[in-house]
Amino acid sequence: MKITNDSNCSWVNDLSPRVFKSLYKDEYCDWLIVGAGFTGLSAARKLGELNKSQKIILVDAQLAGEGASSRNSGYLVDTTLNDGFTSNKDLENYKKKTDIYALGIGTVKKFINEYQVDCDWNECGKFFATSKKEDKKILLNFSKILTKLNFENYLLNNKELTNRLGTNFYNIGLYTKGGILLHPGKLVRAMINALPNNVKLYENSCLLNWVSNKDYITSIFKHSKINSKKIIFATNGFLKSLGIKKNYNFPITLTASMTRALTESEFKSIGEPKEWGVLPVRPMGATVRMTRDRRILIRNTAEVHNPFQMSQKELDKRSIIQKLGIAKRFPQLPKDIVSSTWSGIVSRTRNSSQIFEKIRNNIYVAGCYNGSGIGVGTLFGEQIALKASDQNTKEIDVIERRQKPSLLPTDFILNIGVKTRLMYERFLARMDV
Repeated sequence: MKITNDSNCSWVNDLSPRVFKSLYKDEYCDWLIVGAGFTGLSAARKLGELNKSQKIILVDAQLAGEGASSRNSGYLVDTTLNDGFTSNKDLENYKKKTDIYALGIGTVKKFINEYQVDCDWNECGKFFATSKKEDKKILLNFSKILTKLNFENYLLNNKELTNRLGTNFYNIGLYTKGGILLHPGKLVRAMINALPNNVKLYENSCLLNWVSNKDYITSIFKHSKINSKKIIFATNGFLKSLGIKKNYNFPITLTASMTRALTESEFKSIGEPKEWGVLPVRPMGATVRMTRDRRILIRNTAEVHNPFQMSQKELDKRSIIQKLGIAKRFPQLPKDIVSSTWSGIVSRTRNSSQIFEKIRNNIYVAGCYNGSGIGVGTLFGEQIALKASDQNTKEIDVIERRQKPSLLPTDFILNIGVKTRLMYERFLARMDV
């Protein structure tokens, strides 16, 4: 399946052009990694360090790092909002999830320190906020949960949020200290530049099919094939389309817009706030953030979209929704301030758990990050490389203790169920879009 991203993602547009190679001849290698996002790049770097004499090939259907890895909101999360728990087991599973988030943050931080990466790293925390006063009980319950788990947090009223964010749109919010904001495009570009010399990267090389033989795996591309001893699938939202764990994951298409940089007078008009990030209380509410260079990002659409690629006409429709979302929050800003709109694919599971496993002889997979792929994807890439190298680590032990993904219903029932649930969540979050 040929996948082509739309071409106006602000994060990607910030990066300088790169020279790349595509696959046009048959290859043989010890390791093949499919997917060059956070997971694949992290796995390739670790394999290159561990196996200096072995041949490692990394392929991507598009340009490396320019899929979901560069198309997200730039949140490196330590917690995600959960609307209550019905049992101690639920709380235990949530603790396991936050343990993985913490390891993910540590893995990314170690990388940027080791390689001196400038990715606009900001340990400013994050806000969960809503305009609906009746959602206060959700935040109060979540605050109690975070406190039980020793996460620093506190509630803010409308006036406090206005001072912090530069908008009086939100009535109540919950601040959590551990979240990090960054520039995802700069981070993933640094990961490409950090690949060891024994890793060969092929881009715009779409995997069409693959066959597992007794001693090797044959991966078929448009102009050639690759025979490998081991293979790691790191395609996240496209796992299902490759027949990988297809009964356990499904793709969701998100759309985001970003403004140009605010002028001095525009910035003063919103109170000159420091960089901030807001996550919604309801799943279909808007994710909004202010970047280091004074741009505003908003992401407020999520849907089942087939095919994966959106046309410019479709993007324009969603851009209208996002322009309205910015106007509701910042009515003093010009109406034509949005400079780009783009889409991206995330992978979801039924119970918001991740995929990390050996699926059969010499075939490994890591993915399905449910919208938290920067930290978890980087962690899982590194650790699946170690697992595939027959090594064990304390990080793998933590990952393996997580709740495993739940089995999905048939595609027909799944599509109806997901679309219905999205419509319902969109209705509940209609005031916060």
